[in-house]
Amino acid sequence: MKGISQQSVENKVEGQSMTAIDNEPLYKKIVRVKTLHQNLAEQAAPVSIDHAREAAKLFRLTKQIRNSLDLETILQTTVDEVQKLLHNDCCYFLWRLESGDRDTLAITHEAKSPNCKSRLGDLPDDHAEGLSEAIIRRQIVRIDDLNNSFETSPEFYAFFQQLSIQAALVLPLETHSGQTGALFCAQCHGVRIWSDTEVELLQALADQVAISIDQAELLARARATAMAAQTQAQQVSEALQKLQQTQAQLVQHEKMSSLGQLVAGVAHEINNPINFIDGNIEPATDYIKDLLELIELYQTTYPEASEQIRQKEAEIDLDFMVEDLLKVLSSMKLGTSRIKQIVLSLRNFSRLDEAEIKPVDLHEGLDNTLVILKSRLRGGNHQDSVQVTRQYTSLPLIECHAGQINQVFMNILSNAIDALETTAHPQIKIETRLVEQSEVDAPGADQPELPYVEVRIRDNGPGMDKAVKRKIFDPFYTTKPVGKGTGLGMSISYQIIVEKHHGTLQCVSEVGEGAEFIVRIPVQVTE
Repeated sequence: MKGISQQSVENKVEGQSMTAIDNEPLYKKIVRVKTLHQNLAEQAAPVSIDHAREAAKLFRLTKQIRNSLDLETILQTTVDEVQKLLHNDCCYFLWRLESGDRDTLAITHEAKSPNCKSRLGDLPDDHAEGLSEAIIRRQIVRIDDLNNSFETSPEFYAFFQQLSIQAALVLPLETHSGQTGALFCAQCHGVRIWSDTEVELLQALADQVAISIDQAELLARARATAMAAQTQAQQVSEALQKLQQTQAQLVQHEKMSSLGQLVAGVAHEINNPINFIDGNIEPATDYIKDLLELIELYQTTYPEASEQIRQKEAEIDLDFMVEDLLKVLSSMKLGTSRIKQIVLSLRNFSRLDEAEIKPVDLHEGLDNTLVILKSRLRGGNHQDSVQVTRQYTSLPLIECHAGQINQVFMNILSNAIDALETTAHPQIKIETRLVEQSEVDAPGADQPELPYVEVRIRDNGPGMDKAVKRKIFDPFYTTKPVGKGTGLGMSISYQIIVEKHHGTLQCVSEVGEGAEFIVRIPVQVTE
């Protein structure tokens, strides 16, 4: 050799590469690689042109490895480029894996000529202890000719022979995390004289690969940590949102439960006295009729009444009293009937005395809700009365949570009345019909093949744009002024229809075209 004496190379190889380097810190590896690069650069002039080109290619490979932080790219690039540079049959990267009492050697990346067999995967355990020990001790294994007994131990001979390898160069490396592996170059056909320069340069490359693996592992751990933190933050956000929804549902449920109990209590208290009044109006009417007939008989029998009687008749306007008294009783009858209807509607709306799920008439629920909202439908304060049009078709009884379905109708109709406050000639149209399950895109795929009931509630109000429509079922979202809306009504209505009844709740609206809410629930709901 020119420039680099054989003795100096042997001393370097024996002093650096041929001895085990135990627990060498990462910064020392970097210093040793840089020093070797500097020494080679200083001695580059005397080196042969072929060696200089080889060194330049290896330095470019080192730079290429440094530019990547992906472990797969680093290892595959290393074996591909080394196999091209050395023009040998095969180049592998293998890991030493600890498995129980024995170590396993596994090839994870390879570059080979077409006439060589692929050896990806675990290597045979037979006679592998010697190579495993060499990797642990960071000792280079260099065999130019497997059949040369002077340079090949029996254990290495048996191991490489079963792999059909005639020459081998194994350069161990160790990562900062304690993982050990090796850059493994092999010749399958004929001997291969591994030059000292090749060994020295490849050892430097192996050290650089170990550094790059450490960097890739650090990046992978940083990414994993960031991903775990992002996932945890997302889980916390979802849990917080779910907690807010649950809290809102509990508050609303408690309000509705308290309201239902109050309504039922008031309805019960009103019901008793109103029934007493209503039950006595007819007898009172009969009694008064009899008294009026008696007065008329007196007037006929005694036409000449005394002055005192005539004064009293004039004072009380007896003729008007006789004419108006029966009208008063008739009005009282109508009033008590109206009160009884309201009480019945309140009791039906609260549904506190009924089972959780039972067959109900949806038309009755809609009518009861309209009765409760009748005062708002009448308008007032420069607001026109709302005209309600009902187009009901014959529907079967629906097995559902009646009180919750009434709550949905109340929320939708109340919002429709609010939207019509500034609309001239306000109108609400309610339609019902029976639809097949194939027409409904419902989430309850486990429901039996049953028809669905469809309820459409449409108003001719100002409508809503896409942004509002997209958020209409979100918790706490409201377009009403502060203090008038909580943003819970439509969110809870959506959960009642979709989650509780396996149905659908859809909003169809355009600005200036009003809004339509379409409720679809199966005729039979399972828990």
